[in-house]
Amino acid sequence: MRPEIQTQLDNAKQSIGLLRRHLDWDQAQRRLAELNALSEGPDFWSDADTAQKLMRERTSLETQIEGILKLERDLDDALTFIELGEMEDDAASIAEGEAGIKAVEVEAARLQVETLLSGEADMLDTYLEIHPGAGGTESQDWAEMLLRMYRRWGERRKFKVETLEYQDGDTAGIKSATLQFKGHNAYGWLKTESGVHRLVRISPFDSNARRQTSFASVWVYPVVDDRIVIDINESDCRIDTYRAQGAGGQHINTTDSAVRITHIPSGIAVSCQQERSQHKNRAKAWDMLRARLYEVELKKREEKANAEQASKTDIGWGHQIRSYVLQPYQLVKDLRTGVSSTAPSEVLDGALDPFMEASLAQRVYGTEVEVEDID
Repeated sequence: MRPEIQTQLDNAKQSIGLLRRHLDWDQAQRRLAELNALSEGPDFWSDADTAQKLMRERTSLETQIEGILKLERDLDDALTFIELGEMEDDAASIAEGEAGIKAVEVEAARLQVETLLSGEADMLDTYLEIHPGAGGTESQDWAEMLLRMYRRWGERRKFKVETLEYQDGDTAGIKSATLQFKGHNAYGWLKTESGVHRLVRISPFDSNARRQTSFASVWVYPVVDDRIVIDINESDCRIDTYRAQGAGGQHINTTDSAVRITHIPSGIAVSCQQERSQHKNRAKAWDMLRARLYEVELKKREEKANAEQASKTDIGWGHQIRSYVLQPYQLVKDLRTGVSSTAPSEVLDGALDPFMEASLAQRVYGTEVEVEDID
């Protein structure tokens, strides 16, 4: 076997081995057998909520186990083609075997990303809030650029993206916005984007064409479904109403239909102006508040920075997770993982997957890297 083919084969085997270890293969098979036995019990569906949760776990385990077994079968088939081709001096069979190994490597890489999305809330829909930092028009314009970037990313992923809240900036850009992403693993993907984002560019608002640095914060939290119960004492909340705004006029009306709810003990505030009915916006805002409080509990259990701590973080120097430099050179750099891109226009058009995948891997495997920011 040629050395380069052996290297490809070894890499494919290593990738499959990583998938097995991450799944905890023996434990996963025992758990699947246990779930199969439970599902066959006469009282299994007596508690519908619990049964549905167990069936989702069973389906997930079956999918992951079968995915790994298929990779192993495909790799064995590819190896057979190569061995037969070498015995019979058949270049076509060898080429087919090599193509099979490459296909296994590609599929293994895809499954590795999927295994990173195994958190308690990863499968849920998600909210994404954007707020500009200090700096007036500059940062408000940057916040709107981020809003467009995430919308484009959602379109690439085939997610349904809805605007729940939108506040126009004083001159340009936005003062705040909230989007909802609907689709499988929406929260799992976007949770890595929470933090401060920094932009460096020649200001379009400066007549002297000076280089400016702007900041905006992104906050991501899951949509809480009916299976998750979050109790809120309404006396701990302040409810304000105001007139809705909207880009292009689609959300503008003449009544105070928009609703903002502030949870006083935590300082968490949510807003909704999606509907023309104040009653519907109020109901949606309560859902959003429950989601924010649930996200706080998730962060505590994951021993990550909780929502309260993050909400107190300054939107400025020393807190950014990613820098986007448009002048004097072109570079986007993630300050947690070191992943970078020399095509900021593509990133701002929604090409975020490499950054998200690296950050997900870092969360799961705990690999820390020292990354210097860029000027």
